[in-house]
Parts: sequence; C-alpha cells; structure tokens
Amino acid sequence: MNFRRLVPLVVAVSVLLSGCASFEGPNSATSTSESGGSTATTTASDATSTSETTDEQAAHMGCQPGEVEKDGTCEVAVSGQNAEIFSAENLTPITAERTTIDGTPGYLVRPADDGTYPTVLLIHEWWGLNENIEHMAEILAGHGYVVFAVDLYDGEVATNSSRAGELAGSVRSNPDEAVAKMNRAVDALRAESYTTDQVASLGWCFGGGQSLQLSLSDADLDATVIYYGSLTTDEQELQHIDAPVLGIFGAEDSSIPVETVEAFNQTLDDLGVEHEIYVYEGAPHAFANPSGERFHPEATEDAWEKTLQFLDENLKG
Repeated sequence: MNFRRLVPLVVAVSVLLSGCASFEGPNSATSTSESGGSTATTTASDATSTSETTDEQAAHMGCQPGEVEKDGTCEVAVSGQNAEIFSAENLTPITAERTTIDGTPGYLVRPADDGTYPTVLLIHEWWGLNENIEHMAEILAGHGYVVFAVDLYDGEVATNSSRAGELAGSVRSNPDEAVAKMNRAVDALRAESYTTDQVASLGWCFGGGQSLQLSLSDADLDATVIYYGSLTTDEQELQHIDAPVLGIFGAEDSSIPVETVEAFNQTLDDLGVEHEIYVYEGAPHAFANPSGERFHPEATEDAWEKTLQFLDENLKG
C-alpha cells in the first residue's frame, strides 16, 4: 500500500446554490484509490470555502469572471477561480450546439477542426442540462474530446430541489428508457466522421448513477466515470460494467455512504475489474459543483485532474 499526504491549497471562494441535494459535511478531504487490486491511499485537508444561499439556482460561474470562449481562451483573474480549477486555460477552439442525436436531445460540443476525437457522453445532475453542465462540456471538449451532454429531461431545467427530485424520480422510475436514449446517442456518435470508436460516460450525482447504469447496459463503453452517483454492489450486476472505472466520492455524503463505496470497490476488486476509487474526506454530496454551496475547490481540482488523466489514458492512449 502506498501512502502520501497532499499539501492543501488555501482558496477563498464565493459559491451559490447546492449542486445536487442538501447534504452537510465538515471541511477536509481524503482520497482512496484502487486499480486492479493494488491500493493507494491519499489524505489531504480541504480549505473552508465561503458560501451564500439563494432561493434560485445561480448561473454557472465556470470561468470567472468571463466564460469559456469558443476560440479556446478563458480569463483567469485570481488564483483559485474555477477556470484554474477545471484546467480551462489554453483550450482548443470548439464548436457547440443544442441538437438531437438519433432522437436523444442534448448539447454537442467538439473541437472546431476537422480531426477525429474520442467521445464523452456527459450526464447532468438532478437539476437537468443547465449552464453548469454546458460549461463543463465546453471545457472538456477544449481538452480534445467530442462531448455530448445528454438531456434526460427533454429541455426542462429545475430551479428548486422539489422539482429536481420529481424529474429525477421520473427518469429513475423508467430506467430502461433513459438507458435506451443514451445508448442510441453512443451508437450514433461512434458513426460520426469526427469521432473515433472510443467512448466514455461521465456523470455527476443523478448523472453519476446514470453513468453506471449505461455502463451496465450493452453500450460497450471504453471507460466509465462516476461522480458520487448511486451505486450497486451486486456482483451479478457489476460483472457487466465497462472497465476501466473511475469513481469520485465524498466521505461526508450521506446519500452515498462510504460503506457503500467500499463495498462497490471491493466487489470490483473481487471481479478483477480495473478501477480507481477516490473518497475525499470531509467532502459532502455535490462537492464538485462550482455553482453549489457545498463546493470544495481543492477536492474538485484534484478530482478533475484525475478525471482528465483517466480519460486521456483510456480514450486517447
């Protein structure tokens, strides 16, 4: 077992509304990773972030104070802002459009040149396909990916947790329909002239659970990324997962308890599935949403760096 301690960065940030659900937790960060049976544990302290509460969902501040420009630039005014956290500087130029792919609506973003790129199917939180997810799609595309942020709510975006819960519940009550929509998009994207055959799924919260469900289906993904999504620990189900798997979780997430994450990790290990699992101590649910009041910038930066490295290694390598 390898052990190393990370030196925390101290950053002051003002953030707005909760990104996924209302879960409280203290401020510190721990990560544990396992890959194919070998284990590494990393521990770090997470700096306290300033938060404001608002009655309405805030516009995403993904590239403060500006936004990701389509020519690949992104202004970083102060160290620690979201542009820096999500590696949003010096991105390749991109094109973006709201479109429908084989009957599945979403936001398609890709590098502007005529090359071919691997694909990431991005799946939104329980709020829906909002500006937060669109900005993340733009940032990821700027790193050299075709990104399709799927819309599982058919255009509706929730502005309060009550409606978000209803929309998420509606999708979960008919899981086959959601998986079918995502599957159609995966197949259609693989057939495009601007894509390679490599496809990964990536989702946060509600979308993290959907990322897992898609991976368990016949989509035949090349990689699976789950940010604090609902898990199954059943060995019969998980034997169908598309490896490798990257899991990002918070130790103070009461909806996805650490015990469940550990059981998920152990089952993947028992099955011999290549995987990396990181649990950030002190981080609550939705800690990686920069427009949320539970945003943990240091944990998020570390998790995003691991995500980019994971996608590069498994989709580009």
